[in-house]
Amino acid sequence: MKASRSRIVASLAGAAALALVVTGCSSGGGDAGADEKITLSITTFGTMGVDAAYDKYMDEHPNITIEATNLEGGGAARDDAYAKIAAGTGLSDIVAIEEGWLGTIAEVSDAFVDLRDYGIEDVKDSWLDWKYEQGTTTDGQVIGAGLDIGPQGLCYRGDLFEAAGLPSDRDEVAEYFGGEDATWDRFFEVGEEYVQNTGKAFYHSPRFFWNSFVNQQKEGYYKKDGETLNIKDNAVLKEQFAKIVQAEKDGLGAGLPGWDVGPEAKAGDYAVYMCPSWMLGIVQGYYDEGTTDSGWDFANVLPGGAANWGGAFLGVSASSEHPKEAAELALWLASPEQQASAFEKAGPFPSTPEGQKLVADTKSAFFNDAPVGEIFAERSEGVVAQVKGPEDSNIQDNVFGPIFDRVSQGEVTDADKAWDEAMTLLDQLVG
Repeated sequence: MKASRSRIVASLAGAAALALVVTGCSSGGGDAGADEKITLSITTFGTMGVDAAYDKYMDEHPNITIEATNLEGGGAARDDAYAKIAAGTGLSDIVAIEEGWLGTIAEVSDAFVDLRDYGIEDVKDSWLDWKYEQGTTTDGQVIGAGLDIGPQGLCYRGDLFEAAGLPSDRDEVAEYFGGEDATWDRFFEVGEEYVQNTGKAFYHSPRFFWNSFVNQQKEGYYKKDGETLNIKDNAVLKEQFAKIVQAEKDGLGAGLPGWDVGPEAKAGDYAVYMCPSWMLGIVQGYYDEGTTDSGWDFANVLPGGAANWGGAFLGVSASSEHPKEAAELALWLASPEQQASAFEKAGPFPSTPEGQKLVADTKSAFFNDAPVGEIFAERSEGVVAQVKGPEDSNIQDNVFGPIFDRVSQGEVTDADKAWDEAMTLLDQLVG
């Protein structure tokens, strides 16, 4: 795997050089006339909610056709973008970039235009300061217009909680987990109570709870410099890792993968789901459109305290034949009004204060009319995203993801052995 990474890095370095050439060639060009018929391609992933705005934009700009590709998840989008950057061709005009791999994109920033050249500084104050800074490289290039942030709460099945003899009202659920003082230890205690009362698993996979915990730390997989790894000697991470292995041994997990667990959700095979705002659309997507009786609800609580998990940006490829029009579309999709629209459709919480105001009264019919706008506003107070390193997303998906899958399948039951296997994978992937 290390050899593979080296090839990717070499390819990315080559792509960066190519992008410099492309950028140089396209400087000052690509400005279509107002009536020229043009097509803009955009690649997104998951349930970002921006697709609902495409028709409106094309109605307002009859000379523009949007060709959209939506990939299944952030990992697929990352691999797709990396491959095309390495190949030096194939990127869409507009590319959705996930927070977890933004660091790698910053290393090949010349593959994307500087949005300062297309007016983003005129609306800079629209965003939360830390979100705008995330999309800005150390030399000042703005490579992405922020879409959403990822404050987190707890999705839970109220009907299953009630059947288990636990509180089902969302406010009572939040207090039962500890309210503002909720801890991961208490989370596992409630899980044990649920398993004892029902004989069923509490959660579907340990991956999400691990990701949430890592994002709660001041420094995650990397130190604040974004370059120095912060894993092997990290006693806090190792302690939480061991608690999760024990929780699996205690039967709290359903032994399921992280994603695509809709049938098991409908069957009631698990009762909770860690929910950053963008995850609401994932859970809701497991059911038919318009479903209101799934039993899912949403509580204003997160074990361990508030944290940001994820959030996306829109970048414009330097190889775009129409960078001006692509940038205009990207900035429009990232505007407060369109962020609010995306939240109401799919759950991604706006990264602009004005967008957050627009969704303040939003309730979710799917989540038992939970006041999701109000809850996420409270969950996001004071939250600043953690600094991510270049391999952050890879470490999450390809180091700890596979180990937790093996743990949840009962293939590894010893915490120290599981941790050692993870460190071996880390060495192979990152070195």
